[in-house]
This record gives sequence, structure tokens and C-alpha cells, in this order.
Amino acid sequence: MKLITIAKCALLGLALSAMPLQAQNKVNDSTKFFSLSRLTVGGYGEAVYTRNFYSDNMFRYSHAERYKDAKGHGRVDIPHVVINLGYDFGKGWTMGTEIEFEHGGNEVALELEAEETGEFEHEIERGGEVALEQFWIQKSFSKAINIRLGHIVVPVGQTNYAHLPTEFFTCYRPEGEFTILPCTWHETGISLWGKLGNWRYEAVLVPALNSNMFNNANWVKNGSASGFEFRVANRLAGALRIDNYSIKNFHWGLSGYIGNTFNNDAVTNEFSETSPYKDVKGTVIIGTAEFDYKGHGLVVRGNFDYGHLGDASLISSWNKNQNHQSFSPYPRSLVGESAIACGAEVAYDIFHTMKRTGDHKLYLFGRYDYYDSYIPTANALTDYQWTDRHVMTLGVNYYPIKQVVIKADFAKRFLKEQYNDEPMFSLGVAYSGFFTR
Repeated sequence: MKLITIAKCALLGLALSAMPLQAQNKVNDSTKFFSLSRLTVGGYGEAVYTRNFYSDNMFRYSHAERYKDAKGHGRVDIPHVVINLGYDFGKGWTMGTEIEFEHGGNEVALELEAEETGEFEHEIERGGEVALEQFWIQKSFSKAINIRLGHIVVPVGQTNYAHLPTEFFTCYRPEGEFTILPCTWHETGISLWGKLGNWRYEAVLVPALNSNMFNNANWVKNGSASGFEFRVANRLAGALRIDNYSIKNFHWGLSGYIGNTFNNDAVTNEFSETSPYKDVKGTVIIGTAEFDYKGHGLVVRGNFDYGHLGDASLISSWNKNQNHQSFSPYPRSLVGESAIACGAEVAYDIFHTMKRTGDHKLYLFGRYDYYDSYIPTANALTDYQWTDRHVMTLGVNYYPIKQVVIKADFAKRFLKEQYNDEPMFSLGVAYSGFFTR
């Protein structure tokens, strides 16, 4: 710890020495109110190799018989690398940020081609995303009352509440919730949260989802996305979460979300009195329940999520018939009236009964997921039955230390009989922790 403090001071000294004297004086004045002991630095990251023993062709569901004997494909991925920075200003005021690099981030280059016509060429070396997942200022009045303003996580569902790679056993985030809900779901808004004894509550007010981004494969997952430099907020939504820790080693939680999603886009539409879309709201209602138990070397988790979309038929018709340009981000897809995801996993640390293993843990686990991202309305003309899936996973997690885990799992998706099942093997490594205290 002394070495870390010395290193911080040395870095601060180097930065000051490179500044003009007048700037140094200003910084020296500001550092009277700055303490390195109030700064927190942390993060998490994952790297995964996967071998999928099925076809990745875009027609593998519409013409499943053609791809029955496909050899499969392999891929490597960096799902998430996150840097956390926080600071305690004192008097109850704190700040938190989280910068996330998904799938390696964006690698874009501008090159001058000497061998061709001397033109500049814009190259994309790797696809990916860089996102400011959290940026908030918080005022804490007591343990029971805290107000957080800024870019925050919407704590709906088990994965959004506990999304660190050391908080689930599979190499990738649990498949059901990750498919139908935004994950990690982050929006700019306001949160009121607190702890009362063994209870924790959180209520948030954020922009509503955008129904133009809904589709059959992911239900409302992409509704939090925005192709613009701003997030449209013509409609607001609310979420509420309650957690209880009364029983030793056991936790359960409930969460919910409600918001109107139709016409919540950068270009709003005015509808005539005779338009079928005049009174469409596209109300999304989501309810989730979850639990987890950790004790005596055993970990058991479970979750259930159900969501309903009002006016689903009209929204599907609207999305399908939009005359968007070819570069439009909208999927122009049908969307289900409902979606469901449930899952459970059981793990046991086989080192638990051994002596002198220190922080070493070796979990053997099994997981089951069921989810359907497209449950159509009763009168729907199209039913995408490939969205109805069961997933069985068996694997192992090895923790050489508390903050680092090496993962391996074999999973198989079971689809309706007219489709091909989808087996896969994944191997990953991840870390999660704080670098300062």
C-alpha cells in the first residue's frame, strides 16, 4: 500500500513539473481539497474463446435442413473491459464513472495509400464499442436516503444488478436476460436509493425505450440504443428495485419497469384523428424476481423475468412499413407482445472441505436457461419458433485469487425440432476488483 501511495505522489509530481509556474500554483491550490485516499480506481475485464459446433449462416433457421451437418466456427472475443473511477468529495458528495470497452473497442485508422492513387482511406480494423456506462454525482444524506444524478445503471433483472464476471459462472453473461433486456442497461436520469436494516430499495427515472429498435430476436433489448449524439427523451420511464438480506447467506430481489415507448424517436410523428397509430403508446412493463444463496461452498442462483409490450401488433406493423434509408439503424422487424427468461445455476467449490487452500476455489457448476424473445399476439400471422430456446450448461470456474477467475463451459441450445440444436464450448479468463483502497 505504501508503494501505491508513493507511486501516486510521484505521478502527481511529474505532472506538476511539466506545467508552467502559474498553472502549478492553481493546481497546488486545488490539491488542498484533493486527497488521493478519497480516490478509488478499479474495473473488470473478460477474454473468451468459443468454438460453436453449428452454422452461423444467416439462413440457418429459415432453411435449417441445409446446415444440419455444418462444421461450425470459432471466435475469440473481449466482451467487456471496464475502468472505474470514483471520488469522495466529502460532506456526502461522491462521484462515480465507468468507461466500458466492448469487444475490444473501435479500432479505426486513416491511411494514405502510396501504391494506388495517393488517396486517404478510412479503415475499420476491428468492430466494437466504447461507452460511458456510468457517470454520476451522488449526495448521501444517510444510509437510508441517497440521490444519484447522471448516467446510471437501470437495476432491472439479476444481471443488471450483478454484472461483474465474478458474479456469474458462465463465460458469457447468462443468456436469457442478456437476450431480451438491455444489458448492462444504462441511462441518464435520477436514482433514489437507500438501505433500511436488511432491506435495500432503489427507484429510478430515466428516458423510455424506443420501440423503433425492438425486434423479434431480442425483444426490447436494443430499445435503449441511440444512433445520435443524444438520447431521445420524449417519454420517461420508471423502475423500482427491492432487495432483502434478512436470512444469512441468502438474498432475494424484485424489480420492475414501466414506460411508453412509441414515438420516442428523434423525429416525432403527428397522427390524424383517423390514423390507427393515433393512440398507440407501446407501454413496456417488465417484472423480475431473483435469489441467490452462498454458503458452505455452495452457490445457488435463480431468476425469472417476464415482459409485456402494449400495442405490439400496431408497433410491428409500423416498424415493418417504415421507409427508412439503407443506413438507418432501425431493424424493421416484428416484435413480440411478450418475452420471458428464466434460469438457475448450482455450483460447488470442491476445495471447500480441504485445508490450507487459501483463496483458491474450484467450482463445478451446472446451469439451465429458458427464454423466448418473441411471444406473438393471438392474431399474429408470423410465429418465429426459433426464438423459443432451452440451454443446458456444464462448466468449471477456478479462482487462484479472489479477483481472478479462469472459466470453461460446454453449453447446448435446444430449439424446436424443425431446427438444429446449437452446441458450443467456451474458455475464458476474467478479473474484477479495485486497485486502490
